Amino acid sequence: MRKIANLFYGLLLFIVLPTIVNATDIKSVGVPFIQNYTKALYQAGNQNWSVTKDEHGIMYFGNSDGLLTYDGQYWQLYHMPNQLIVRSVAADGKGKIYAGGFGEFGYWQNNAQGFLKYHSLINLVPAKYLPNEEIWKIYVDKERVLFQTFSSIYIYEKGRIEVVKSSQSYLFLLKASNRFFVEQVGLGLFELKSNKLSYIPGSNVLSNSVVLSVLPYQSGNFLIGTAKDGLFIYNGQAVVPFTSPVNSFLKTYQLNNGSYIQNKYYAYGTILNGVVIIDTAGNVVQHVNKLSGLHNNTVLGLYTDNNQNLWAALDNGIDRIELNSPLYFYQDKTGKFGTVYSSIIYNDKIYLGTNQGLFYSDWKNKNNGLFKALDFNIISGSQGQVWNLSLIDGRLLCGHNNGTYEVNGTSLKTLSSVSGGWTIKKSNSAQLIQGTYNGLVIYKKDASGNWIFSHQISGFTQPTIYVEQDNEGYLWVSHAYKGVYRIKLNHDLTKAESIKYYDEHYNLPSSYNINVFKLNNDLVYSTEAGFYTYDHITDKFYRYTQLNKMLGTFATSNKVIQASSNQYWFINHGHVALADLSIAGKIKIDSNRFSVLNGQMVQHYENISRINDYLYLISVDDGFVIYNNQGDNQQKYAALPKVLIRKVQNTTNKVVTLSENGTSEIELPFNKNSVRIYYSFPLYQQSKIRFRYILDGYSKTWSEWSTESQKDFTNLNPGTYYFKVKAQVDGKNVSDETSIKIVVLSPWYSSRIAIIIYLLLLIPLYYVVRFLYRKKLIKHQEYLHQKFILEKEEALRKEAALNEQKIIRLKNEQLQADLANKNRELSNSAMNIVYKNELLQKLSDEITHLKDDNGKTLSPEQLRKLQKVIDEGMNDEQDWNIFENSFNEAHENFFKKLKSQHPELVPNDLKLCAYLRMNMSSKEIASLLNITLRGVEIRRYRLRKKLQLQHDKNLSEFLIEL
Repeated sequence: MRKIANLFYGLLLFIVLPTIVNATDIKSVGVPFIQNYTKALYQAGNQNWSVTKDEHGIMYFGNSDGLLTYDGQYWQLYHMPNQLIVRSVAADGKGKIYAGGFGEFGYWQNNAQGFLKYHSLINLVPAKYLPNEEIWKIYVDKERVLFQTFSSIYIYEKGRIEVVKSSQSYLFLLKASNRFFVEQVGLGLFELKSNKLSYIPGSNVLSNSVVLSVLPYQSGNFLIGTAKDGLFIYNGQAVVPFTSPVNSFLKTYQLNNGSYIQNKYYAYGTILNGVVIIDTAGNVVQHVNKLSGLHNNTVLGLYTDNNQNLWAALDNGIDRIELNSPLYFYQDKTGKFGTVYSSIIYNDKIYLGTNQGLFYSDWKNKNNGLFKALDFNIISGSQGQVWNLSLIDGRLLCGHNNGTYEVNGTSLKTLSSVSGGWTIKKSNSAQLIQGTYNGLVIYKKDASGNWIFSHQISGFTQPTIYVEQDNEGYLWVSHAYKGVYRIKLNHDLTKAESIKYYDEHYNLPSSYNINVFKLNNDLVYSTEAGFYTYDHITDKFYRYTQLNKMLGTFATSNKVIQASSNQYWFINHGHVALADLSIAGKIKIDSNRFSVLNGQMVQHYENISRINDYLYLISVDDGFVIYNNQGDNQQKYAALPKVLIRKVQNTTNKVVTLSENGTSEIELPFNKNSVRIYYSFPLYQQSKIRFRYILDGYSKTWSEWSTESQKDFTNLNPGTYYFKVKAQVDGKNVSDETSIKIVVLSPWYSSRIAIIIYLLLLIPLYYVVRFLYRKKLIKHQEYLHQKFILEKEEALRKEAALNEQKIIRLKNEQLQADLANKNRELSNSAMNIVYKNELLQKLSDEITHLKDDNGKTLSPEQLRKLQKVIDEGMNDEQDWNIFENSFNEAHENFFKKLKSQHPELVPNDLKLCAYLRMNMSSKEIASLLNITLRGVEIRRYRLRKKLQLQHDKNLSEFLIEL
């Protein structure tokens, strides 16, 4: 039964989606990516009348303010003479851009310095044919250029202008397959051949239709578009109506212009309702207007470039419609169905689960395949929050805030009233498991193959947003807010036998925002710090380093959705990438083409559903996006354009523009040697463009890849440099390098003429220098001679001073020796006196014991005489005077100083001071003074008082220091 359902579903998709199965086809559901270029962006007039592209890939627009250029990075406006509106532009592919306005036409061309300059051709027009109206159309036809007004066709060829006039006014000159057609009002359609107009038989049927487009059609025929009567076919013989459902649309909204696309589509711009695209059968495959993303509904000009971009020159702005984009958008501009949480295609209908309910629309238009805009309506009873839409075994299940439903066409069948069906998936072939606000729910199949509610698992009531089963039979549940649980169910899946909660205690970086997903049959756990894996042996989590490294910035993805057997969607908080895991150990990750989706998905509830092997439905905030991956696994570019070096500026003192549109060589004065270079890559599609550069002569290695499109170099030394730059597209394809030569001129004083002058001046300069050198040498020799004399005199003076000091030192040494001798003599004299006194004292003592011959002692009279003689010898003043004179000579008038400072001292005090100065002992002093030791101590004490010495001051030291 399931195989039959799957086969039916596959056949249904084949029938339903015939217009979106080929990546090269224009898809009919949603709209392609539209890039809006507003007036605020390009800084020129509102109205844009025409579009062209030159050989370098630069776009040119006829704007109400002048000629507007765009190189993929920078906009530039150039004014026509008299500030004319540019109505028409055409590039000849050889460096000239032809432009026309009121009463004026000519061409723009870069001069040698790289500035776009205008050259008027009006001076070549014969005076009587000078235009006095707008130039509406310009075409380049090999060596000739055609300019058209409502009254004349001007043909410029080989420096001459020929004018083609007619009796009736022209409408618009139109080109198709190198043939030119123009309607003459009231007469019909004419072809311009060899500068002559030839009537097309049977075209009188167009006389009141207003022909505004002629495009090549099948088998050499032409498809004619008119403002009033829709489309016609010219088969070379007659003009017949082209039966197509689009005719009523073109009549109602007024066809204004057309463009041929991919050799099998036709785009028509209207005055009132944007752009409509049809195929060769006349079926509408696309309609783009203001409601679906076009900036303005009035299309003044259309142009298809070689990358299948459809450029729309609008009444207000410029739009680029990327027809070859794999992404097509459907957005609810009116807010009809709210925020989209899930989307899916089933049974010829598309369903959108939103915060307001479940909406549906017919997916395929049953009216002969005619394009029809989707018209969404709410399914009755689905009002409220829809969380999930899942197609399981041919049955569409809807997880709702109020429960879970099976969707049958435009009606709902209640399966469960358990609120909050966040996720639902197969547990086995006959059972489903669902995560809800209050735990887990089991569904099973009945006898008819319908899914029915079985039971709610008891014992676990936590809010469950994701649930996966591992190889050991455990259920891993992501809590709606924090952590994960591992649950073991009983045999009949009715009860949670064991529940274990895991948080940061088990090596997880946090307990919040932990989600579980299955990747190549293995469970991975997403965290804010990257992906983790679980080890059953240690019962802990570990960083999945290899996966995180390969994913780069998408290692912190909060959601993983399987795209195919080896492809997975990684969604990192609104940023989307498609990863290919088909090669073991490698991951090819593509995020660039999905960058337009960044921030457009409902965070934490991102949804991408697979329709078939190459078609995906991506839910965004206000609608959905169709992604067609067929033939687009590796995006290739037939021929990448070259990087354009655009503006070059000198930035030394003030910013001065040296070139605006590139030049092969730039010269800089040596004192203005700072330069800023702007560069761009004219690839007009959703892709990530990065640049790298090198300045040969300044650096040796290429820079890192960067999105920056300008570079400054300051203080360049004189010399020749080559600035080289290349571009990288989506991290894979690299363009050829583009280079510009930069010459920093040497200063005037190092030029050739200056060098010749230097050589001519070198000979007389040599003799002048030689003369001055010799003169200086003589002067220097004289200076050295005088210096030698002065130095010699100074040496003699120093030598004399040294000798004098030596003499003084010798004298001092002699004096010191003499003093020492005198001190020794003085000491000896004092000691002699001491010995003499001691001897006399002994004699005095012995006399008392002397006896005569009779043995009798001497008489007292004799003893007195002898004692007198002894006393006179011990108190001899002559000895003292000699000692005093000698002492004064040795000690610089010691007594005079002492008397002058202490006049109260008596002669005995002076004697004591002299003996103490000589550091004599008390015994020696007593002998000299002929007193007892006690007497010496008493005198010392009295002397201290007279000298007013402090108690702690030594008397002998004081006298020595005096």
